[in-house]
Amino acid sequence: MNDCKSGAPSDKDQAIAHLRTSLEKGVEWPRALLEAMALWTAPEEVFQGARLVYLIGSEAFDWLTLASRLASEARDLIPFDELEEMLFGGRLPAEVGDEEFKEILGAEKYSAYLNFFYGIEVETALQHIVELEVEKRFYASGRQFSADHADTAFQRIYRASWDDLLAAYREDQGIEAAPAAFLTELKGFTYWLFKRRLRVSDKAKIASDTQKGMAALDSTIRAPDGIGSPVS
Repeated sequence: MNDCKSGAPSDKDQAIAHLRTSLEKGVEWPRALLEAMALWTAPEEVFQGARLVYLIGSEAFDWLTLASRLASEARDLIPFDELEEMLFGGRLPAEVGDEEFKEILGAEKYSAYLNFFYGIEVETALQHIVELEVEKRFYASGRQFSADHADTAFQRIYRASWDDLLAAYREDQGIEAAPAAFLTELKGFTYWLFKRRLRVSDKAKIASDTQKGMAALDSTIRAPDGIGSPVS
């Protein structure tokens, strides 16, 4: 995994080595993992045949994807049930406070994490809650047959259909059209939609939609302390 022609260890190697050494010395695994994440600089990589993107849209830090990648190098040193709870629950153990999270990651990565929180987690929740609102109105009108309400929800939030927006995103990013979007592309698409919403909506609607998305998040996902308006 050495990236340097001189043979010096890459940032990846240093991060992995730091993680394992810290765990072997008895450092609590959440802190050791965060410290390793702080050392990591590669925005993406191909690992075991899969493309992993850690910096969505060059701005949004997908910390859980990186955490999973790093943890794969130390499965023998991290309690399996605690790791699974973090990866599926979307948060570190409760004893890791927001200030510690921010301090260890550093200002730059923490700012990119906030971009991910607002631009992907909150945005996804907003899409879901608006789709549920559309669905409730559909059934309240007496219609009995199910329908896909995602397109109507996208019209309400972004003023365009899912298909048109996905096509515009792929054209903007130079991505070849495909029958279906994979998870990595969906994250990039969601972040692109978030930035579009900030462009096409007035400030009052931006604030209202963002609060709606935050309120819709599962109770296991908490907003970092001291957060105000979304990034632009």
